[in-house]
Amino acid sequence: MFSKSNPSQNEEMAIPSSADNRSTFSVIGSDVTVTGDIDASVDLHVDGRIEGDIRCATLVQASNSTVKGAISAEQARIAGRVEGSITAKELIVEATAKVIGDVTYEKLSIETGGHVEGSFRHKSAGTLKKDDPKDASLKLVDEQIMDKPAQTSAL
Repeated sequence: MFSKSNPSQNEEMAIPSSADNRSTFSVIGSDVTVTGDIDASVDLHVDGRIEGDIRCATLVQASNSTVKGAISAEQARIAGRVEGSITAKELIVEATAKVIGDVTYEKLSIETGGHVEGSFRHKSAGTLKKDDPKDASLKLVDEQIMDKPAQTSAL
């Protein structure tokens, strides 16, 4: 936006900074293949093919896309093929999705027809935590282990 709506001839018009033009999401197009890990501080929409791990705030995967690697996101909507684990606070597996890998979640929705081959692990609110505010990746934290000293038992 401009700082003045109608500048006079003697006044300069402010040019928007690049911060004002930052997008709130990134798109991997259907004609793009990415080999390597993706760390995005914004939302990510994947229409293409990813061969590597994805860490982002929100992931939206199109039905014709493929991800071969682990996914870690606050929210994820999976509609294509995923070969790897998924860790998300909120996960939606759409009817067109095929997931081959383990799923860790706080909230889970699987549409009729959605396909998952792997185990499911529910984590309570607050147990999927970020290590660093600048790091978009999530890590599992077992609060019982952190709060209690290690105990051994003889069987």
